[in-house]
Amino acid sequence: MRKTARHASLAAAGLLALSSLTACANDAASSTADTGSGGGKGESVKIMVGGLDKVIYLPAMLTQRLGYFQAEGLNVQLLSEPAGVQAETALVSGQVQGAVGFYDHTLDLQVKGKAVESVVQFSHAPGEVEVVSDKAAGELTSPKDFKGRKLGVTGLGSSTDFLTKYLAVKNGVKISEFTPVAVGAGPTFIAALQNGAIDGGMTTDPTVATILDKKAGKILIDMRTPEGSQEALGGPYPSSSLYMQTDWVNGHKDTVQKLANALVKTLKWMSTHSADEIAAKMPADYSQGNKALYAQAIKSTLPMFTDDGVMPQGGPETVEKVLKAFNPNIKNAKVDLSKTYTTEFVKAVK
Repeated sequence: MRKTARHASLAAAGLLALSSLTACANDAASSTADTGSGGGKGESVKIMVGGLDKVIYLPAMLTQRLGYFQAEGLNVQLLSEPAGVQAETALVSGQVQGAVGFYDHTLDLQVKGKAVESVVQFSHAPGEVEVVSDKAAGELTSPKDFKGRKLGVTGLGSSTDFLTKYLAVKNGVKISEFTPVAVGAGPTFIAALQNGAIDGGMTTDPTVATILDKKAGKILIDMRTPEGSQEALGGPYPSSSLYMQTDWVNGHKDTVQKLANALVKTLKWMSTHSADEIAAKMPADYSQGNKALYAQAIKSTLPMFTDDGVMPQGGPETVEKVLKAFNPNIKNAKVDLSKTYTTEFVKAVK
């Protein structure tokens, strides 16, 4: 969705004020040139992020802002698309060298004949929240009530789409019995929730914080912590990560090591700093005039992150179980999980 279309749809709904916490993805992408990229010096790497201003993908921009890419001799250009599935497409088509998105795309791509692997695992929980509108909250009290509902996801084929389908199937609702609706994140998601285009949906911070602040909806399922992931999905669920095409990784190991060095340094920094301190390092427009609410969004999501970039034990198996529950392509395929991630680079970080 282009910026003009997004703003037009928001204006039509009279909800431009709801952009209090969400920078437009296109705006975020265009701002990367002046956010510590090293002024064009060093080895160039393009990375597509499935929403630069989403807290679940915060380590990418924070690494840029802290100057850690530049310190490794890299000139990293961070680009942005509204949904992780679009970041995946950019990677596979060769537009970029890396993608920051959910690890589950590596399994989905493997059964489609594409060799892609996670090289730095940011998280051990999805960081996702299923919210319901105030209007539907009385009747939509669990995934068992998904039947007949319109449920928002960032994009069809995205990780929010995957997880919504799993929660439905796990609770006895067929994927043909509800309607996933691609509404993006931020203002477009909130507008859809308020005007009845969706009854609920899956999203992340800072969208969640804004919804609660505006009293536009309620939390149904919270997967921002390892405990929430365990309860909803039955185990750790590695989600946001830096993943790359395996052939490119094998041919550029020095570059990948530098990326891992920078990102793991950021994850360690995050584990020893407060949400307020992290928020202060991010681009000013990410808080959109409400620094306290933005810091709260970060605080709520911090438990999902690893501090070492290593794939959590049992995580790939949980992801495979989730995907096999509803995805016929994966259900009937043999997935080699060992080829969907590598710890070679993160374990070599000093």
